[in-house]
Amino acid sequence: MPSDHTLVQYLGRTDYRQTWDSMKDFTHNRDAQTADELWITEHAPVFTQGLNGKAEHLLDTGDIPVIQIDRGGQVTYHGPGQLVLYCLVDIQRLGLGIRSFITRIEKSIIGLLCQYGLEAVARVKAPGVYVDEAKIAALGLRIRKGCCYHGLSLNIDMDLRPFKCINPCGYEGLEVTQLVDFGVNPGLERAGRELAGLLIRNMKRG
Repeated sequence: MPSDHTLVQYLGRTDYRQTWDSMKDFTHNRDAQTADELWITEHAPVFTQGLNGKAEHLLDTGDIPVIQIDRGGQVTYHGPGQLVLYCLVDIQRLGLGIRSFITRIEKSIIGLLCQYGLEAVARVKAPGVYVDEAKIAALGLRIRKGCCYHGLSLNIDMDLRPFKCINPCGYEGLEVTQLVDFGVNPGLERAGRELAGLLIRNMKRG
């Protein structure tokens, strides 16, 4: 019987390439009985460019590395103080399509921000979560044989200046924000575990 348990792991700060390789290995080697996992982490400064990424969205990346990766979407930035939650989930086993899974991720982020006293929304044509018209969370996924990897990032307490060096998610002039700008700083591990709990519940709802 397939496992209905989801393992949540806090990894601390990790190397982006190594974590990406670990996600690919996990997804390649999993089978119908493999439990889903959610990985909580943060990365050293790095830009990641998705499969549809266009060079014109890289404005002035300076000394920060740019890594071409296999998720959907355009370019984004990861750095210390940003929660990254990787979703290693068999969405086919859950009976979810990609759009439905994205909606559950966005709903979970919005629910977390509501717990912190913030009103947030999602946008149909621009996946992610926004507070006061500024993007606070980004999504980027890859599906392989019905299983998802990559995931989401939520800005908590970080240096936002590198976002000015790109068109975030391919949108020129898109404003970016973070929890600390609203006087909220739950800490990365706590926020990650709370968000993971919400996502686990939302994944299993019809």
